[in-house]
Amino acid sequence: MIPDLRRLKIKLFADGADLKAMGEAYRSGLISGFTTNPTLMRKAGVADYAAFARQALALIPDLPISFEVFSDEFADMERQARLIAAWGPNVNVKIPVTNTRGEFSGPLLERLTAEGVSVNVTACASLEQVKAVAPRLAKRTASIVSVFAGRVADTGRDPIPLMKAAKRVLRSRPACRLLWASPREVLNIFQAEASGCDIITLTPDIQKKLGLIGRGLEDVSLDTVKMFDQDAKAAGFTL
Repeated sequence: MIPDLRRLKIKLFADGADLKAMGEAYRSGLISGFTTNPTLMRKAGVADYAAFARQALALIPDLPISFEVFSDEFADMERQARLIAAWGPNVNVKIPVTNTRGEFSGPLLERLTAEGVSVNVTACASLEQVKAVAPRLAKRTASIVSVFAGRVADTGRDPIPLMKAAKRVLRSRPACRLLWASPREVLNIFQAEASGCDIITLTPDIQKKLGLIGRGLEDVSLDTVKMFDQDAKAAGFTL
């Protein structure tokens, strides 16, 4: 039996930077928050970071939305983080777990959360990183730890044991939520729920597949046969 999405405990966050798609996701009633990053923004053709953020917040005034710093130097990351945090009460500031030199962002996370800045610690991929991050987060400040389970799976590793262990580590931080990042398929929603994750991000492509949940497998088979037939005819194949 496939559970109803609305009965799941896990929250669905839309991942992307296309304002039209973000607005549609907001109006769908299924989405509980939003995340962005510089790669998604570049792909969407965003040229003015602050202007994009203002537009996004006008569309999404009352759900959490994460915007990421893009400096590689911690002093400037901190400046950017404070600026981004001031954009609205529903903003989470995404801070990478390390910079490009592999230097841990822990001291910055500690300073920001101690002052009440809500952070989203992004690009985590190992339990060791989660263990290092947890004690740096203020217990009473809302925060998110994003573990890129999809990228972990891309290496041939099962991310489920990692996510379960990460959830246990983060119990010491009651205001912190664990996020399953970079999902590859709809099944990941139910895997994330079973792993104890609080949030999973969904790309627009995965959001489009949500209507397939619970669909009869014979119907899936027949749709596939019809697709092959239509494409063979459209290609004009002969033997």
